[in-house]
Amino acid sequence: MIAFRAVMARDLLLAVRAGGGAALALAFFAAVATLVPLGIGPDLKLLARIAAGVLWVAAVLAALLSLDRLFQADFEDGSLDLMMLSPLPLEALAFAKIAAHWLATGLPLTLIAALLAVAYGLPPDATGALVLALLIGTPAVSAVGGIGAALTLSIRRGGLILPFIVLPLVAPVVIFGSGVVVAVLDGLPSGALLFLAAFSLLAVALAPFAAAAAVRLNLGS
Repeated sequence: MIAFRAVMARDLLLAVRAGGGAALALAFFAAVATLVPLGIGPDLKLLARIAAGVLWVAAVLAALLSLDRLFQADFEDGSLDLMMLSPLPLEALAFAKIAAHWLATGLPLTLIAALLAVAYGLPPDATGALVLALLIGTPAVSAVGGIGAALTLSIRRGGLILPFIVLPLVAPVVIFGSGVVVAVLDGLPSGALLFLAAFSLLAVALAPFAAAAAVRLNLGS
């Protein structure tokens, strides 16, 4: 656990420092989410209807901005080889990196989304549903993104390929996450939150093993 916490703390520090990618992701998310109401106009009913979809898509795209460096930076400077020699299993290492990515991007994106929901005229109950859906669903984005980052580890400019791998896989997260808010707006019962939780739990559980296998494949070990 000491090694696990050390890796997670190290990645968190690297993510939040200048050029780490977390601040860029948050700025991108805020910019996209703010520009859409300016383009749509002052129709609050329309904005409230599209708010969940816009914020979810913006959150996924923002998370992708920092995913390509999840393993790549350590691979380039040789740190990843040293980490593989440590007593910490590679699966635990991958999980620590995925958790650090979510803490640095997914959690702040969720908090910012609660503020941006005001610009879309979302009522309090729909805003609460949006925040809950993001809290449950964004770990899946980091988890699936971790697999994509591991798969593109040894590919030059793998960040250009990463979105084509990750975006189709996280489509259920966007669909179910948006569906939670739409169901609240319509006042209808929905199982979208349960499906979202199930998908996120499965992604978080399997991602460390898949990412570790991809890293081993890329490093030839």
